[in-house]
Amino acid sequence: MSLTSEEIASQPACWREAAALAAESVLALPYAGERVVALGCGTSWFVAQAYAARRAELHWALGVTDAYTPTELPIERPIDRTIVITRSGTTTEAIHAIERMQAEATFTTVITAVPDSPAAQLAGHLITLEFADERSVVQTRFATSALALLRTHLGEDLEPAIADAERAVTMPLPHDPASFDHFVFLGAGWSVGLANEAALKLRESAQAHTESYPAMEYRHGPISVAGPSSLVWILGSPDASVADDVAATGATVRVGELDPMAELVLIHRTAVALAEARGLDPDHPRHLTRSVVLQEEGTP
Repeated sequence: MSLTSEEIASQPACWREAAALAAESVLALPYAGERVVALGCGTSWFVAQAYAARRAELHWALGVTDAYTPTELPIERPIDRTIVITRSGTTTEAIHAIERMQAEATFTTVITAVPDSPAAQLAGHLITLEFADERSVVQTRFATSALALLRTHLGEDLEPAIADAERAVTMPLPHDPASFDHFVFLGAGWSVGLANEAALKLRESAQAHTESYPAMEYRHGPISVAGPSSLVWILGSPDASVADDVAATGATVRVGELDPMAELVLIHRTAVALAEARGLDPDHPRHLTRSVVLQEEGTP
């Protein structure tokens, strides 16, 4: 079994631990009325997207919540608290973002798996998910555990999602991924971020042709390339007719039945299955490392 598969299977237990940690992290997480920006790179950016949308959906009166990659954060923007999500705590762009927020005297909370990392040492507030750290290059359980913590802080009861995840790690995959050469993931609201992450997982793990969109946008052009070799996986849509319109193209449609985070667990397993079917190593995708550390100007 690959490291990635072992880490995928541990997600329900990790979510329970993250949910428990949320109660101990109240002072480190946003208060009502704070203008919040969530930052991350790659998978962590998509977690930030999901959190920002969920905070807006559940508690619109809590304050504005946005998600950016560190390099795209507007220069002048009123921010009360920044949440930086970084598994390794070594990603250069994340570290620069923390330094910038410190210079602007903004409350900064770092969520990481490594307590002695550079990002952790810079943090104004630190939340460490050591139990969700990973040996594989590809992120799975750290990302979902961070989101489990944040969803719990928003007042959600994670037990139904955890129960769904327990099903997702053992149930048969809904489709054989080797039967397709085109994968599309659709979401709505907070699950758009998860759809983006789902597409990334198959892309980096299995070198698959993947796309992701808000479900209602899929009919505005992208559906034109759907066909019999496409698997379109819907994590959420406000309009059930989206699935009907996709099916009319000849594509295979999966309408998610589980909590969107648990559907993502199924997608994690699908990515590993496709990688192995293609003779690829899901633990070590090509051209990728655990984090992106850039050479600073003037560094030999």
